[in-house]
Amino acid sequence: MKKIYTHLNKITKATVELTAFDVGNEELAIVDGRYAQVVKIAGDKVTLQVFSGTEGIATNAEAFFLGHAPRLAVGPELSGRYFNAYGNPIDNGPEVDGIITEIGGPTINPVRREQPSELIATGIAGIDLNNTLVTGQKIPFFADSDQPYNQVMATVALRAEADRIILGGMGLSNDDYLYYQSVFENAGVKHRITAFINTTDDPSVERLLIPDMCLTAAEYFAVQKKEKVLVLLTDMTLFAEALAIVSNKMDQIPSKDSMPGSLYSDLARIYEKAAQFPDGGSITLIAVTTLNDGDITHAIPDNTGYITEGQLFLRRDTGVSKVIVDPFRSLSRLKQIVIGKKTREDHPHIMNALVRLFSDAASAKTKQENGFDLTRYDTRTLQFAEQYSKKLLAIDINVSIEHMLDTGWKLLHQFFEQNETGIKADILKKYWNHNEIPVQ
Repeated sequence: MKKIYTHLNKITKATVELTAFDVGNEELAIVDGRYAQVVKIAGDKVTLQVFSGTEGIATNAEAFFLGHAPRLAVGPELSGRYFNAYGNPIDNGPEVDGIITEIGGPTINPVRREQPSELIATGIAGIDLNNTLVTGQKIPFFADSDQPYNQVMATVALRAEADRIILGGMGLSNDDYLYYQSVFENAGVKHRITAFINTTDDPSVERLLIPDMCLTAAEYFAVQKKEKVLVLLTDMTLFAEALAIVSNKMDQIPSKDSMPGSLYSDLARIYEKAAQFPDGGSITLIAVTTLNDGDITHAIPDNTGYITEGQLFLRRDTGVSKVIVDPFRSLSRLKQIVIGKKTREDHPHIMNALVRLFSDAASAKTKQENGFDLTRYDTRTLQFAEQYSKKLLAIDINVSIEHMLDTGWKLLHQFFEQNETGIKADILKKYWNHNEIPVQ
């Protein structure tokens, strides 16, 4: 029989305090009909974080503990379903009949991990060609808030060579939520999707539950079902801001950029769940981190960059009026594991040549903007750069890796001589005349 408490010692904007015994850390409770969670225990004084805020709660409000931390029923019935931050269905479907599992467990023991070795293709040329991903990798998209990162994430979900997609939406607008739903249903891939959604209409603090819900579901499919799971989280900046809300309202001293001092460990606890398992299952994690005017020095992207294995940087190329995956600021630290090994042998050579020539084009553009005369080579690099952005870097290019490589050779063939590419002679001999038809 649950004990009901009817006296709150203290009420702040985000928390309440009461006197209670036999309560566990992170245990859920109901305060005045609202979900809350234990965030601090000092003797018999228990502090509860109220997810929807404490406005209107009186000191004599009823409170009781549920006897468990947030949890999720995991099983095959998660497939094709949409849930809120508490794991409750929001798609008018039935409750999931599965194994009740507490969320937010420890990260995977390093001895249970295997060295990442499998390619995970996304279909987006700016990723697969220049920043190839590997199963078990953790990597963020850095993007300004006005860039179409949700469309990119939806494209990755549709094109990725994964058995299962787990989507975690934090602070999604209703339009973006409906966009994801319609894209998945129209593409006929809903059965591969499991989504946990917090919208702008929901309490912001509930966003703190979304990553753990996603990763608990991911661990079930990866460990129990041996599936290749791709977890997509958007937006981790809103997740971190929710952390700051709770921290500040509990009168904790903020760190850089008003973020809590625990930000690094809070983010690492999530990202370190990415892993490739020896028996075949894997969890690959791609997360959006929105920026303020491209500022990567803010505490959120700064800490993220230390934790993850690279980053994918979106920017608008004004020359072609398209959003591209920036080849200069993007990096996949694990790509060397698969390019030229799990992909065609010319992959690293064509990748390096294209990026170097794109860099030459950037230098030529600087000369042009400063009024210097351009050489014929400069002019050709500028023409090449425009086509490279349109045909390979733009986020709306969704083709196979073989097609990307062939397109790269066609671009080189169209704008440059063999000795200008910097590619090894044996690779040139084998592939230079492989695609002689110019790019249309």
